[in-house]
Amino acid sequence: MKLDLPDFPWDSLAEDKALAAAHPGGIVDLSVGTPVDPVPDVVRAALAGPAAHEPGYPTTHGPDSLREAIAGAMARRFGVTVDPVAVLPTIGSKELVAWLPTLLGLGPGDTVVIPELAYPTYEVGARLAGTEFVRTDSTAALGPQRTALTWLNSPSNPTGRVLPPEHLRKVVDWARERGAVVASDECYLSLAPASQRAVSVLHPDVCGGSFENLLAVHSMSKTSNMAGYRGGFVTGDPSLVADLLEVRKHAGMMVPRPVQAAMTAAASDDTHVVAQAEVYTRRRARLRVALEAAGLRVDHSEAGLYLWATAGEPSRLTVRRLATQGVLVAPGEFYGPAGAQHVRVALTATDERIAAAAERLLEA
Repeated sequence: MKLDLPDFPWDSLAEDKALAAAHPGGIVDLSVGTPVDPVPDVVRAALAGPAAHEPGYPTTHGPDSLREAIAGAMARRFGVTVDPVAVLPTIGSKELVAWLPTLLGLGPGDTVVIPELAYPTYEVGARLAGTEFVRTDSTAALGPQRTALTWLNSPSNPTGRVLPPEHLRKVVDWARERGAVVASDECYLSLAPASQRAVSVLHPDVCGGSFENLLAVHSMSKTSNMAGYRGGFVTGDPSLVADLLEVRKHAGMMVPRPVQAAMTAAASDDTHVVAQAEVYTRRRARLRVALEAAGLRVDHSEAGLYLWATAGEPSRLTVRRLATQGVLVAPGEFYGPAGAQHVRVALTATDERIAAAAERLLEA
């Protein structure tokens, strides 16, 4: 039986990618948010350390040292106090996003709410579980409709928008009145400048000190350049995390032991996280000036890894036009119908390639 899943969006960029690659100066690929900067030395050393010599199976829950390091990072970086027992390592964050509705036992008859502009895997997760899904950023638009799971994402992929604590609190209160779970995708939270007041759903200003029915999903792919390691985690409501742990034990969904050690090192060191955030801040500023000079309007884009830009035309036309300059971006339609006239421009290219893209846009 074939699952009812959409085509993988990036496969449709093959012609544009070939066009961009034909540019005399080579392609600047800003279509995918995959890190290009070095993995921190402290992370690589931990990966090759004693854990690499352990022949046995890792535990699904991970060692105390990993969960304690993550709890410490949540406190230092985000002002959130979590019990290490309620920390669960995941194989990156994408697999958790894709399987969370299923892991929570949702299915036909349930409804998942995803942002109006959303990372495609939120929809895929609903489809894998056989649930309905609704795209909206407004709780009022849902009226009395019952929902089982609501996704939040701040800073947003693709828009870079930071949701204020007041908005997050409103969603949490609304969901709790209905007994729904709120899952907050916080993969880009460490890449938000202090001026933006980006907060976790687990922050007291949002949750009122109670983690009931709340889950926060984090990834080390962006902040620690560990996309190839597949290291992420989920934390929040202890009872929900315990339920997820039980299912994942049965399913064999465990992070390799050397990666668990690397994650411990990454969570224990804030210096490399701050440095990486500064790199993306510089790239953001340079690309934003160039995009605006080329006639595009940049919306939101306060934090995270992306600039959300529009030329006031169908996004595929903008993609093709930029590809002729050797710059490949993603059409906004990948993220929902509301993105039909925007493109997502990733900051994940080397400084040299970012400079090349900026120069070409300024010359356009």
